[in-house]
Amino acid sequence: MRVLFSPSEAKVFDVSDVALNVDCFSFPSLFEFRKEAINLYNSVINSGNTDEILSMFGTKHIDEDLLCDLGTKGCLKAILRYDGVAYAALKYRLLDEAAKEWIDKNVMIFSNLFGPVLASDLLPYYKLKQGERVRGVALESFYAKHFSKAIDEWLLGEDVLDLRAGFYAKFYKLKQPYITFKFISEGKVVSHYAKHYRGEVLQAMAKNEVKNTDDLMGLKLENLALKEIIKSGLKTEVVLEIVKNS
Repeated sequence: MRVLFSPSEAKVFDVSDVALNVDCFSFPSLFEFRKEAINLYNSVINSGNTDEILSMFGTKHIDEDLLCDLGTKGCLKAILRYDGVAYAALKYRLLDEAAKEWIDKNVMIFSNLFGPVLASDLLPYYKLKQGERVRGVALESFYAKHFSKAIDEWLLGEDVLDLRAGFYAKFYKLKQPYITFKFISEGKVVSHYAKHYRGEVLQAMAKNEVKNTDDLMGLKLENLALKEIIKSGLKTEVVLEIVKNS
């Protein structure tokens, strides 16, 4: 079973001796397109234009560790590079090797800069505000144009769980049946806590090495109860109620 996942704004500042290159990524035949995005990003960094750099980062202050060419930085596995709420809940480092292998093989993360990457792809430390154009280029549209066919092929014959936040559908629109999860509490849809539960769901899937929809629906998810299932077109939305401990 394949899982589509969002990146996180928070990232781990950690390096290795692996410099950014074509072998860091899945879909190597499409690396030239990633390289275009990387070159645009580097051109902003190397411009020295503080306002443009801050706009690209989406911050008020510059992190000095970000002010160098991406090609000079050591890379880290994507699933370890991201450090947001969902990734904290996933606890990848604590999983056994079989669960880690399941994630590395079956999870695709939609990076704002590098586009669709597998969990096992290697990424340098970087920062790019969600939806920010880089030198006038909307990278979500850029990657949708150049990578959609490759993603179609990667998903072919597989059941799909889409755990992405809504924005990341701009990178790739599903063309086959898929499942999504909606998390509610006291009748209201949650957003921030949804990130946490997406991470917990992914952890449970990895531990059980989920192969298909039947396996997914058979999972026992702690603090989550099935509320309803809504089918609309290609999408099957599973609504889960957050059960609070008394």
